[in-house]
Formats: sequence, C-alpha cells, structure tokens
Amino acid sequence: MTPAKRRALVIEDDRSIARAVADQLRDEGFEVDESYDGDSGYTLGCEGEYDVIVLDIMLPKRNGFSVCRDLREAGVSTPILMLTAKEGELDEAEGLDLGADDFLRKPFERVVFIARIHALLRRRDRDRDNVPTLQVGEISLDPIAHRVTRGDEVLALTPREFALLSHLMANAERSVPKSEILETVWGHEFDGDPNIIEVYIGYLRRKLDEAGGESVIRTVRGVGYTMAVSR
Repeated sequence: MTPAKRRALVIEDDRSIARAVADQLRDEGFEVDESYDGDSGYTLGCEGEYDVIVLDIMLPKRNGFSVCRDLREAGVSTPILMLTAKEGELDEAEGLDLGADDFLRKPFERVVFIARIHALLRRRDRDRDNVPTLQVGEISLDPIAHRVTRGDEVLALTPREFALLSHLMANAERSVPKSEILETVWGHEFDGDPNIIEVYIGYLRRKLDEAGGESVIRTVRGVGYTMAVSR
C-alpha cells in the first residue's frame, strides 16, 4: 500500500514567498494548500487535515498570532511553524506562548526550513506513539491523527466537535460538569452563550449514534454529560 502523502498549509500574504515555500514542500513530497490572509488561513486550518502549518505573522484581516491562538482554541493540534521578518525575541515568545511549535526568521535557507519541518513531524510522530487511542464501545478516537471511527466507519468531525468528544471519552463513565466542558473545550476567556455546549452535544449525537439506538452521550440532569457504552 502506498503511504498517504503529507499535507501542508502555507499562510503567507507575500505570494512569491508563499509560492517558494510551497514549492520547497512539494519537492519534499507534500501536498500543499496556500492561503494569503489570516481569515482564509484560519478557515482552511480548521477544515483541512494537515500535517504541518507554515504561518506568517504579518497577515491581512487577521495576523498570525490571532490565527495561531484561534486554531489552538478550536482544538487544532497541527504543528505550526511561524515565520517573521522582524528582529528580536518578543515575537518568538508571543508565538510560542500562543501555541506555535517553532519559529523561523526570514530570509532563511531552504535546508534550514526543511530541517525544521521534518523535526516538527518527527516530534509529532513520537507523540503519536506515546498517546493512547481512546475507546468507548464502538467509538474510537485517535488524539494525534484526529481520527474518529464507529466500528469501520470514519466520522467527519469539526475541530470543536473533536475536542468535545475527546474530553468526554477521556472522562468516560464520569459525569462531566458543563462548566468543566466550557473551560476545557472553549477556553476560560469564552464569554458567549454557555448553551453552545448543548448545540455541540446535539451535533455529536447525530454523528455518533446508531439510528434508533440509545445515545452514547448521556445527559446528567443538573450536572452535565457523561459518555458510556450503550446498553
């Protein structure tokens, strides 16, 4: 069986630089998508299943720091290599604090860039070996590959749905309070309607449950939710 190609997302507003970076990745066997502003880059990062994201800081519509932060808050764990043309260490510190995995200053040599990319992938592969797959009944969740299956069927989940399901499965058979779910999945700074949890529980139930069967996600009245094997 031919192994699946690695996929990369390049978010860079300078199209000549984006093209050069994308070409270097393609030479390494990657399939590459390009985005030229923060909004579209964020959308692609949430919707696509990438092995690595190359993210510039200075972007129109939404800067790279915002993109990085929002991707992490949305549950996207894809390794992020941030690029900057600035000197100094403040950008690097901020990027790493927001969830970036590595940092590279422009201009850079191709050999250095590719070495950083492969280092990120090796680190992710090592992490994958050390993170167990979660299993509740027929539902299986791979935290590193971001893959969810029910029996032999692969389920398509959004990053937020994946993060919610992951937390419930990691705490299977325990009643998980809504406040804990909100802080873990949406973040402590979330100031929207807390009923958003019920909306996403509904999304998950429609995707996880067999037609006519009892839901694997149970409502615990006055508390929150629990995930258990259907009986």
